[in-house]
Amino acid sequence: MNWQEICDNPQLRDLPFKLETDRWGHIVMSPASNRHSLVQGAVQALLGRQLEGGIGFPECSIATSQGVKVADVVWASGEFLRRYGDANPYPEAPEIVVEVLSPSNSLAELEEKKGLYFARGAREVWLCGQEGVMRFFNNHKQLERSELAPAFPAKVELPYL
Repeated sequence: MNWQEICDNPQLRDLPFKLETDRWGHIVMSPASNRHSLVQGAVQALLGRQLEGGIGFPECSIATSQGVKVADVVWASGEFLRRYGDANPYPEAPEIVVEVLSPSNSLAELEEKKGLYFARGAREVWLCGQEGVMRFFNNHKQLERSELAPAFPAKVELPYL
């Protein structure tokens, strides 16, 4: 089953899980929590206020050498979107890729995803903890702050919580 067939499959549409594929094309499911979604929404809203000339959006599928990975939030420039439109999955990573950590994530898994996104052209990968603490990376090292969105806070506050 290719990625578009997975997306179009009516039996998979309403699952309460995030779907990705592994290097063999097997479906991998991760449960989604409301806290995870709230953090995603807060990051997306901040990206929209911080950066111009593109758009931040959630659940972005990216083809990697290890299957299709679905980033929690991305920011894609207008140039990226003109080049790839609504391709599904994207053959390259948008400029900023954000993963919101879940209790089920291992450090090895996150390091692998980070490398996969950089291999597909991401300029920065951000890791956001469940409490909103951000870590920013370029392809060479951890950054004190984002170089692409320098005003982005080191901690994302969740409204009403």
